[in-house]
Parts: sequence; C-alpha cells; structure tokens
Amino acid sequence: MRTSYQYKLRPTKQQILQLDRWLSMLCSQYNFLLADRFNWYEQNRSPVNACPLVCYLAELRDNPDYYSQKKTLPQLKKTHPWYKEIYSQVLQDVVKRVKVTFDRFLKGDSNGKRSGRPRFKPCNRYRTFTYPQIKNRCWQGNQINLPMFGKVKVVLHRPVPDGFTIKTVSVTKKADGFYLTLSLEDLTVPEIKPEFNPDSITGIDVGLKDFLTTSEGETVAIPQYYRQAQKRLRVAQKRVLRRKKGSSRRQKAVKQLGKQHKKVADRRKDFHFKTANYLLSKYDVIAHEDLNVKGLARTKLAKSVLDAGWSSFLLILTNKAANAGLLAVPVSAHNTSQDCSNCGDKVPKKLHIRWHDCHHCGCSLDRDHNAAINIKNRAVGHPVLKAQLMSDGIPGVTEKPTP
Repeated sequence: MRTSYQYKLRPTKQQILQLDRWLSMLCSQYNFLLADRFNWYEQNRSPVNACPLVCYLAELRDNPDYYSQKKTLPQLKKTHPWYKEIYSQVLQDVVKRVKVTFDRFLKGDSNGKRSGRPRFKPCNRYRTFTYPQIKNRCWQGNQINLPMFGKVKVVLHRPVPDGFTIKTVSVTKKADGFYLTLSLEDLTVPEIKPEFNPDSITGIDVGLKDFLTTSEGETVAIPQYYRQAQKRLRVAQKRVLRRKKGSSRRQKAVKQLGKQHKKVADRRKDFHFKTANYLLSKYDVIAHEDLNVKGLARTKLAKSVLDAGWSSFLLILTNKAANAGLLAVPVSAHNTSQDCSNCGDKVPKKLHIRWHDCHHCGCSLDRDHNAAINIKNRAVGHPVLKAQLMSDGIPGVTEKPTP
C-alpha cells in the first residue's frame, strides 16, 4: 500500500536561502534540458508528405533521451562547480521530469492522451525537488536529515506509522513556507479482497445546489469557500496591481495574495476529506457519476464548478475507499437526472427545474435525489460489485443469459 504524508518544515534563515538557491539552479537545469530536446526536435522534423528543396541540415547527433541527458550531469558539475552542492539523485530527478513532460507532449500518457507543448519555467514557478531514494534512518526525532543539505526541523502533527518504508521525499515551496511530502509503502499489508454488504450501498449525485445528495435522501451543504473569500481576494489582488513590477513591495503583496488563495484551497481540501470519511464510515460501496469536469469548467457555471472541486473530492473518495478495502464505483452520467428512478421513463427537464414529477408512475421527489437513486441502480451492474453479490448468493442478481 502506498500513501503520502505531508508535514510543515521549519528551516532556519540560512536553510531558506539554500533551498531557494537549489530551486533556482534546478529550474535553470530543467529549462536547459528542455531546450536541448526542443532544438533536436525542431531541427530534425519535417512534414510527413513533403520536404523543402532548400533546408537547413543540422549537425547529426542522437536524439537526447533520459540516459544521454543523465550522462551530461558529471560534465555539468565540472563546468558549473556550484552544482556540486546538490545531491546527485535530485539532479537526476530533474532529467526524469523533463523526460515525462516531453513524452506526454509527443506520445501521450498511458491512455494515449497528449498534453500541450511544454513551457519553460520561471524561477517562481519551479517549487519542488525530490529525493527518489532515501534511507529510513534519515528521520531523527522531529528532524529529517536530507542528503547533502542537513537536518531540518519538521512539525510532526502526526507520527509516521510503524512498519511503513519511506520511498521518496519531496520538498515543496508554498505561499506560507516549505512543506515535506513523504511517500510511504507498507509491504506487510496484503491486498484486501473486500466483502461488500449489499445493504450498505449508496449512490451520490454531486451538484451546485447541495454538494451531494445520497440515494437515501441525505444532503451535504455546499460550502462555497471561494465565493466567501472573493471580497478578501479582490482587495489583495488590487494591492498587487497597485505595486510597481519588480519591486519588493509587489513581491510582498503577491505573497499575501498567495496565502489567501492557499487558505481557500486548504479549507476546501479539509471539507473533501471529512465528507469522504463520513461517507465511507456509513457505506461499503459508493457509486458516483463519471463526470467530465473539464468540460463543465468551460461553461457559464465554471466558477461554481471549480469552487466545488468535484474532481478533487472524487479522487480523494476513490483513494480512501481503496485503502479501506471498500469500493467507489463510477457509473455513466447519461440522463441520470432525466430518467425516472421508479419506472425508468425519461422525463425531460431543464436545469432550473429542481423537482422530478413522473406522469407515468406518479413518482415525485427532488431532482438530485432521483439522480442519486439512478446512480445506485446503475452501480449494481458494475462487474466487481455484481460478481461479489452473486458469490454471496444475493437474490435477484444473476448473470445475463447467453444468446
């Protein structure tokens, strides 16, 4: 099992300067390696169906890849001796980040989905460096000993669980300081084959009137943290715009604005975790819609959709369910609000109509409640859940007859 723990760091003033220096040097190296890949790509590509009669012939060289760029690091430390103070594996992780970014641009991810053209990063946008390997004895009381950096004080708001192995360590600069992220693994925990209780299944319909509605009719109010903080954010943004670009006063104003945005994000994340824990404490199986949140974020409801943070919540719910041996089932979102949950007939209704009335069977209930029941009914046909219910001998659940 893999999990992540995040802690606040309390570095000294000298350590803060050193962390900023490391991030600045790593950002420069990232941009240099990315430029090297772009140079080869631009000089060696040509149209598929045509080739210009007069063209520039670049110097022949191999395509820079992960291993060839890693081999340049020893020479980098000779030509730029100040890079010797950075741990070698941290530099190697920068090469890996460039590889992953460029491969997603050319080839796509595991699902074949390609990302946009990689951008060069300014120093204030490069905020994280990673130790890909680290020893467990690096943790010493309330301090962590980072290789070639030294001991840094950590705010231990919760202990590291016994039996977990520290796989990677990342240091991230945020608006209110530096944070440490530990990636932990426990090999002693077996893969749990969940045994689901058929009476402990629910469907949830996320929305903008209420954050979610369960198939039992229970609702969770939507907090709208961003809308609550809009006035405060507007004042901070105006303060930034009034400052002269490049001045120290503008940097202070930008830092204050960043803290305000981080406060909103932290409150939203805390709400998502508490809501997910509440649902998983009551139900073994939670069905939800497989939403295209990116598409919804391009509509007129973009601000409300992004303020609700559905993607983040569903990801947290899925991960916590997997760690607890439970199941979060995504189902098709097609016509969950239009179909009647009692008889299955389609009852067309516009978005502003919040009540479901079926003229065929007389079913009358809230629109979101009706959608949540439809989501629960669709989850029963999920392969994992259906196989489990059949193995438990639940009546009414059978295999489809073969034609």
